[in-house]
Amino acid sequence: MMEAGIRIEGLSKRYGSGDTAVDALKDVNMLVAPGEVVGLIGPSGSGKSTLLKCLGAVIEPSAGRMILGGKVIYDQAWKITDLRALRRDSIGFVFQAPYLIPFLDVTDNVALLPMLAGRPNAQARARALELLNALDVGHRARAQPSELSGGEQQRVSIARALANQPPVILADEPTAPLDSERALSVMRILNQMAVQQRTAIIVVTHDEKIIPTFKRIYHIRDGKTYEESGQGLSLD
Repeated sequence: MMEAGIRIEGLSKRYGSGDTAVDALKDVNMLVAPGEVVGLIGPSGSGKSTLLKCLGAVIEPSAGRMILGGKVIYDQAWKITDLRALRRDSIGFVFQAPYLIPFLDVTDNVALLPMLAGRPNAQARARALELLNALDVGHRARAQPSELSGGEQQRVSIARALANQPPVILADEPTAPLDSERALSVMRILNQMAVQQRTAIIVVTHDEKIIPTFKRIYHIRDGKTYEESGQGLSLD
């Protein structure tokens, strides 16, 4: 059996009750291994956002089971008492917009989460610099977010997502605002970081230019997922 960074079994989410109930997710199953990047695609209203919010412990599912990094976090009810700590320490988030804190420099933007998790400041900044160098933006370590290009800002947001060494990263349209070259660069980085950090990554996207980069894709329609093999273009 594949080692699971993310495992979802029979996940459902119902909004409302009675005649007005809406089933946003219906018996969803998904498996993503550490070191793997998979795509999640589907039309608006298909359940992508709901699935991502359940995985990110932002909303509670109605039924099913979720395992992140080998830890059962939901099994018909939350099995984790501190969901804020779970999100901070075990789940990295990358969004369409970088959402960097404008009054902190690049290093402190990345170091903030480890600091909040209790790491000494020097250790947190060392981790930040390690990631920034790995992502080829170490030379911008003291810059303010407003001084960065769009591609550089997204690299910093990826470094921030990796700062606490989470077993899972959820990326929501991370390449939408980027041109083809920068979009493929972001996918190359995500794949490299997934392998190096042993992180399972789900990328929600409508961006047709990056869909050929996935080796596995989950389509979601009407709250149900369907897996297919992708092309997995070389990103070397």
